[in-house]
Amino acid sequence: QKYEKGTNGVSSNRLMQLSNYLKVPITYFFAVAFASFLLGISKSGIKGLAILIVTIFALVYDAKSSTGIVMPLLILGDIFAVIYYNRHTKWEFIKKLIPWMIIGVLIGVFFGKDIPENTFKVIMAIIIFASTLLMYFWENKPNKKVPNHPLFSFSMGILAGFTTMIGNLAGSFANIYFLAIRLPKNEFIGTAAWLFFIINFFKLPFHIFIWKTINIDSLYNSLILSPFLIIGLLMGVKIVKKIKNDSYRKLILFFTGLGAIIILFK
Repeated sequence: QKYEKGTNGVSSNRLMQLSNYLKVPITYFFAVAFASFLLGISKSGIKGLAILIVTIFALVYDAKSSTGIVMPLLILGDIFAVIYYNRHTKWEFIKKLIPWMIIGVLIGVFFGKDIPENTFKVIMAIIIFASTLLMYFWENKPNKKVPNHPLFSFSMGILAGFTTMIGNLAGSFANIYFLAIRLPKNEFIGTAAWLFFIINFFKLPFHIFIWKTINIDSLYNSLILSPFLIIGLLMGVKIVKKIKNDSYRKLILFFTGLGAIIILFK
């Protein structure tokens, strides 16, 4: 009993130390640790969780500061994903999206911060939710024509780039794009992995030098939370292997639609 009591005491002290390092109450520490774990799950291939992760971080820190803490975690997850799923990458679709995403990021850097937060989240929620509904009905049509019009890549790329800069929320639009072109599960994950690896590195200088959301303190927070991300990555890989392709598509649609609802009411 003494040993158990001592062990619990040591564990409790360590949690308190981590909480103090992060400069948040212990309950908030559990929240961001869980969000980091979910981020690992997401980067391993269970897409659509981004809005829940972003919401938790924004509640613990303020919305803009939280983006600087999440960014290094995103990149760490991207590195794992591109190494693990590299062989499944379809570069032709990345080439279609990347130029428009870069333009969307630049719009977000220079103009996005002036949009009132309530207006931004309502517009984004409506677009994502409407797109998800369209995708749901499209999935159940007997004739499924893959959208090849350049306007589709343009609109999804601009929206993904803009929302990834403002709140790390590009996943919803990327999910809709990859579902629409009917990428199988592994190709979906591998292509998305490289897409976000590239775009997140492109965003780094803006976070460091313009928004100044990444600094020594934010990096320290990211470092403390990284073990929870790694646990999520390892667990997520095992989960993804057990999900069939059709079930995977339905799961992504569900999480993307749920994300739109959370944005609207958070």
